[in-house]
Amino acid sequence: MKRTLLAAMLALGLSSGLAAAQPSAPPPGADHGQASAREAVKEGRQAPLSSVLKTIAKSHPGRQLNTTMGQSGGRAVYLVQWQLANGQIKVFTVDAQTGGLLSQ
Repeated sequence: MKRTLLAAMLALGLSSGLAAAQPSAPPPGADHGQASAREAVKEGRQAPLSSVLKTIAKSHPGRQLNTTMGQSGGRAVYLVQWQLANGQIKVFTVDAQTGGLLSQ
């Protein structure tokens, strides 16, 4: 039962990730959070997600399932859903500016 549920969750996550990867114009009035995040990385105000994922992978072998932006203690953070090599799923909170791990 657990494996079936996990497989369904992973399939849903993968399919939504593929849909999100499709380029398309945002609808009028849509939030431009992704564009502002790219700009923040270009200006050096935010760590690139790729470097954040590499840092997590060094100490916690596994793979990224999902990532979103949020706030913690008044600072911008990445919330990274990560599947460890043993199948356990963790959510890492990473300071978006420094790329430092805040919690797991």
